[in-house]
Amino acid sequence: MSKQEQHWGKTRSLLFVTLAIWFVFSIGIFFFGAEMQASSFKPFGYPLSYYMTCQGSLLSFVILIFWFAGRQEKIDEEFGFTEKEDE
Repeated sequence: MSKQEQHWGKTRSLLFVTLAIWFVFSIGIFFFGAEMQASSFKPFGYPLSYYMTCQGSLLSFVILIFWFAGRQEKIDEEFGFTEKEDE
């Protein structure tokens, strides 16, 4: 297997893991919205747990972006496809 094929295999694996995590935080966690309505406090008309879930999913997306970029950079360095300037 060539170096490019190995690079693409690892990149594709990382992509599928990232998409699975994205799915959990964007769609999967909201399937449990009815169970999370234990609080009677409702800021802006929404249950607190639902509001916190929405904010938490946004935070997880930001973390996911940086995690993906870091892992992809390591894969690129491993196979010699890095974009960093030589110092």
